[in-house]
Amino acid sequence: MLVTREQDHSSISLLAEVSRTITNENDINKVLRLVLFIMSEHMNMLRGMITILNRETGEIVINESFGLTQEEKERGRYRLGEGITGQVVKTGKTVVVPNISDEPLFLDRTRSRSKAKKDRLCYICIPIKDGTEIIGTLSADHQIDQSRSDGKIKKSRIEEARTDLLQHYVDQLSIIAAMISQAVRLKQIAFEESTKNGVGGTSGKTNNKKVSFDEHEEDYILESVRPANIIGNAKPMIGLFKMIDKIAKTSATALILGESGVGKELVASAIHFKSRRAEKPFIKFNCAALPESIVESELFGHEKGAFTGASATRQGRFELAHNGTIFLDEVGELSLPVQAKLLRILQEKEFERVGGSKTIKTDVRVIAATNRNLEELIRNGTFREDLYYRLNIFPITVPPLRERKTDILLLADYFVEKFNALNHKGVRRISTTSIDMLMRYHWPGNVRELQNCIERAVILSEDNVIHGYHLPPTLQTAESSGTPYTGSLQQKLDAIEKEMIIEALKRTKGNMSRAAIQLGLSDRIMGLRVKKFDIDYRKFRL
Repeated sequence: MLVTREQDHSSISLLAEVSRTITNENDINKVLRLVLFIMSEHMNMLRGMITILNRETGEIVINESFGLTQEEKERGRYRLGEGITGQVVKTGKTVVVPNISDEPLFLDRTRSRSKAKKDRLCYICIPIKDGTEIIGTLSADHQIDQSRSDGKIKKSRIEEARTDLLQHYVDQLSIIAAMISQAVRLKQIAFEESTKNGVGGTSGKTNNKKVSFDEHEEDYILESVRPANIIGNAKPMIGLFKMIDKIAKTSATALILGESGVGKELVASAIHFKSRRAEKPFIKFNCAALPESIVESELFGHEKGAFTGASATRQGRFELAHNGTIFLDEVGELSLPVQAKLLRILQEKEFERVGGSKTIKTDVRVIAATNRNLEELIRNGTFREDLYYRLNIFPITVPPLRERKTDILLLADYFVEKFNALNHKGVRRISTTSIDMLMRYHWPGNVRELQNCIERAVILSEDNVIHGYHLPPTLQTAESSGTPYTGSLQQKLDAIEKEMIIEALKRTKGNMSRAAIQLGLSDRIMGLRVKKFDIDYRKFRL
């Protein structure tokens, strides 16, 4: 394809603006309008339309548009198979009309081109998909002007350049259609509900009330949406579950973002096993785990004799993942040459083994993850900008543990059971003091750090209870807990002693004598300690 450097740069800028709009704007109507406006600025687009299929009536209507009057927009209504738009929704295949005056299927139902210069006016219509289901279309008019030809350029060369430019527009529209599919799906749900309630109906007007991404939340919080391998009830996690459920039904590339230890691999696994590829391979590869010289061979395979030690032909991870999913963790660590080969796989679905010349086709869904700031890496010249926007079609940010503190005890209980079984222990409870420490801590290492803390505590526990002194010192420091402690050593020892007495009284349901025996104290000393710490043993009785 003959695409100029300026066009390539414009394409990256276009996708960057669309991505920021989808990420930062919550009003779906505004998102779709802004996307069309951005397209008009970057793509020499005269008119643009987003249509939505009403599954209840079988009618396709223009939901948002650029370059159309309200009257023209309301005239844009089609049945399945009717005109170009109806054909695209029916077949799910992109249609490119190089010259609308030569295409009988082009109906111009809106009558917006009746006064337009139709010579070299092309029309591109892309299906918008949710998984395998066609939910609408994204279309655009372009006037490709070749009047600048001075007659010295061959006609075939002009047509070749025009074809390349059309394909460039098709590629851009296809990516944008994938990026806005979630918003279009929610608009489709809202439109169908309005039709049922008598709004929209046959009047040609869609429901224009403000719809947010949080609307219809009840449709997504069902247990069927919650991945089986991820624990959490906090609001940020519900949003994550919804995103996983939406993305899993597609074959789109996903980029999982988040701090180290938040569980990005679990999210990738959930996407794969909720997808149509669930029965196919799920191949995991950590891009930072091996030296740079080995990574390329591991990913793409090598031919016999390709380098010293290559005694036999070997398949790479992409071949092993054929028809399935490959998870590339720490994708920001890949070298620029390997990034170029990854970009080719994403664009062309093909590659060559190291030392080989045979082109290998592969059908692989790529899920990448990183805890690095890829935009900063782009500025530093260590990450390809075009690869970033290919990966960033569906960014998913996994929240850090400090933003989902209501899940800490759920996770802690899960890890207690897990490490009980692994270490043949019988821990049944986490003390109140320990709970306070877990909830106060800021968890820079996220879920992985919590898991390690609970494993340590389970191993150290001798009375089937996790006490504060079983937790790592990092959770007990003034700086980490956010509660500066200025007391003496004796005060700290008193705090531990008080905690042990309270835990013993809980176990014995307020029986002072039994608690004293468990602690190795006489009844007299036990009474003195309870009085000293002002503990009301009666509140522990049933």
